[in-house]
Amino acid sequence: MDDNAEQQPRTAAAAYPAAQLAKAFTTALTHEDADTRRRAEERGQRWRAVLAGMAAGRLTAGSRTPVAGLPAWVTLEVVRGGFATGTASAGGPLQPYETEAARQFGVPVERRALFAHCLSDAGLAWLWARLDSGRYEIGVPEEAALLTMAWLVRHGETDAALDLAAELEPFADQLRFLPRPTDVPAQASGAADAGAAVHRYTVSDSVDTLIRRRPNAAVETQREALAVWQPFGDAMLVHWLETARDGRVLELAPDTDWLARGAALLDRYRLLAAEHTRCTKHRSPRQNLGILRGALEETVAGRPLDARRLGLLRHAVDSMVRRRGLPGSAPHTALRREQARQAALPSHHALAQLMLRRLAELPQDSGIIEVPPLLTPVTEQEEHETGLPTGAEVPPVIRQVVEYALSAPIGTLVERGVVPSAEVLAELVPQLVAATTASAYGDETLRALMAANYRAFRNRRSLLLLNLDRQVRVEELPWVRAVSGQRAAVLGKPDEEGALTVLRQLGELAVQAFPGTVLPNPLVRELGVLARRCDLGVPFVEELAADIFMGTFSPKFLKSARVAAELLRGTLYERYYGIDYAAIRNLAIAETGEALSRSYGARTSPGFARLCTERAGTASGSDSWSVAANGKVIEQAQILTTHNLATLVHRVGIAPQPGWSDLARRCFGTVCRLTAQVHNNRRPLPTIKDAAYAWRQMLFALSLCPPDEQRQFLTTLDEETARHPAHVRSRLAPALAGLVRTAEGGTFDADGTADGGRAHRFLGWSTGRHWMR
Repeated sequence: MDDNAEQQPRTAAAAYPAAQLAKAFTTALTHEDADTRRRAEERGQRWRAVLAGMAAGRLTAGSRTPVAGLPAWVTLEVVRGGFATGTASAGGPLQPYETEAARQFGVPVERRALFAHCLSDAGLAWLWARLDSGRYEIGVPEEAALLTMAWLVRHGETDAALDLAAELEPFADQLRFLPRPTDVPAQASGAADAGAAVHRYTVSDSVDTLIRRRPNAAVETQREALAVWQPFGDAMLVHWLETARDGRVLELAPDTDWLARGAALLDRYRLLAAEHTRCTKHRSPRQNLGILRGALEETVAGRPLDARRLGLLRHAVDSMVRRRGLPGSAPHTALRREQARQAALPSHHALAQLMLRRLAELPQDSGIIEVPPLLTPVTEQEEHETGLPTGAEVPPVIRQVVEYALSAPIGTLVERGVVPSAEVLAELVPQLVAATTASAYGDETLRALMAANYRAFRNRRSLLLLNLDRQVRVEELPWVRAVSGQRAAVLGKPDEEGALTVLRQLGELAVQAFPGTVLPNPLVRELGVLARRCDLGVPFVEELAADIFMGTFSPKFLKSARVAAELLRGTLYERYYGIDYAAIRNLAIAETGEALSRSYGARTSPGFARLCTERAGTASGSDSWSVAANGKVIEQAQILTTHNLATLVHRVGIAPQPGWSDLARRCFGTVCRLTAQVHNNRRPLPTIKDAAYAWRQMLFALSLCPPDEQRQFLTTLDEETARHPAHVRSRLAPALAGLVRTAEGGTFDADGTADGGRAHRFLGWSTGRHWMR
């Protein structure tokens, strides 16, 4: 799914798809790269499908069921912005494996026939064999449907299996419900904790990366120059020096033997020039080698050199000797020996081909458990097979490709730099969440199937939704609903306890490893899945996009703010941002009571939206709409909720090590690093916004420290800023003054300043010129 799973754009009009189509069309016509033009043409076809579907009424943008005739659970092809193209991801022409299955089953080559066969005894036996062996792959969630039905039949859940088949049957001719057979067992569901091994890339991904590597043209040109043309130039120079007296060539008349050997040199040149085409300097009549060759051609042909050409020849010879010494001299010999050694080094391309040989022996659809054996120098056996010299080292650029496929606990991947950011962390978390959600199923084959289904589901792209509607969840899939009664405690541990353990481990890892970084929406979404599994009763809230914000918040934002109120009431955080957490608690209680008095649940929290708008100092209504004004309102929501930090601490129970003071210090380091990037930045506002996010997280961590640790932390801020350029200290001075003032019991004025403007509350968004620019 996409990042903005719960965000709503202002409209679902055709203007956006039309603009994207125009952009793709321009790229397809004008881009210099053929592959880029091809991809742009494919994007253009998808956008044309969107526009055609909207015009014909087949597509309803902004709906949970945007494609007429398809239920919400169907996985759709979705393009940028959340627009459905009208095509089901599990639809389209039959896949090769479906055609082969129809041939094996002896049924017509059509999906409905395959579906009907799988309901027969023979078809069920085929599905049971796949379940038992694990030799299947789930590319889209629909491919798990028939396997689930078969599992139900085998375990006596006939009614549930019939109900599932009846729900799928209307779409049997459109969608592929048949699993993909493989020769390798499906990935095991694994242990339900963050110590389980995950991988960023598979072996197959690494292979694809290495295959795309091409010889470096500049390096290979230099290699040719050192290995071919430098030695030939020396031979040409030695030949001319045979005619020299007192260092001047052609002072001695060439004899017949000299001319014959000169003709042989010219023949050799023509062969080399035909075979080695990367270097071109030797062809230039103005280069030294070109001058020597041209003069030799004239002399061998019996044509005497005129005064100009003779002068050029002697100048070229003198220049070559002066620069590198006489051929055969000690300096010249040492130079050529070193150049020959460099030229003989194996190319990165050749070593990449060797690495492909090594990787070919591993399972391709998983990560690499043991990386070091793959990174050893070239062995004698490999020299015999490839011609590469024994002992040649694997270069760093190739080592990195292999190391990025390491399969290890996610904390290990963070330590080794394989996971360099919270965004990359979010890409890997679904592997853990899949294992955690599947661990609730007592049957091993069902566990593996549900884990594979979850991983496929997380590749589903989010739809553009209006009216605060929510994306389809995995538990809404008919085949997942059909086995929901099979969830049970595992290994004597309640299911929610295992999910809480993973949630706590992931929360601590994200906060500790990437201090001062906003939790990205994909990670928030996975944390929310785990929170529902352990029944925390509080939601995780996403970062909303200012350009598509509609001015409303769902009730979960107020619930999250209430959690923050329970944790932070009376703290430095509340004083610094001028929050009345008691009032927020009362607002949450009032809106909850109103919701209980209605027969339907609340879809929005008007009180929370009004509070954020008032705190942002922006007027409500369409006339005041702007991205910056929206950003100010959203920032206030993040301040009030702490953007999930309070939930992680107060409800999940994370406790970063070695403590909150250390985390605050590292968050401030992020603030300083980002502030340094504001200097001479032509577009500084995104960087200022990120610095304000880091500042807020620093303040949150500091507020959880005892008073003495807070005072000690404040005394170290000047020392930290002194490590950075002077412009960092000057830009942060108003923010630091405001922090110290608040810590000493002071407050800000209504405009967020104090001491006549010398102190500022640090916020990221502004509708005017930001004071940090």
